[in-house]
Amino acid sequence: MRHLLDLKGLKCPMPVLKTARLLAQVESGSEIEVICTDPMSEIDIPHLVQSEGHALIGQNRHADQFVYVIRKA
Repeated sequence: MRHLLDLKGLKCPMPVLKTARLLAQVESGSEIEVICTDPMSEIDIPHLVQSEGHALIGQNRHADQFVYVIRKA
């Protein structure tokens, strides 16, 4: 199952905290698409994913938006 997490307009540390909260709630194997406008998310989201053992299966930037696709371990 894929979940969409729209975090546009939120500033650090909210995008990483909300992403972590959703990761804790979904089933293993679920995918989360996270959309952020906070430039710090380029550091914070991949670090969160790696430190918790999940997989970052996609990362793109579209204008001022950062898009991440994460698969929960």
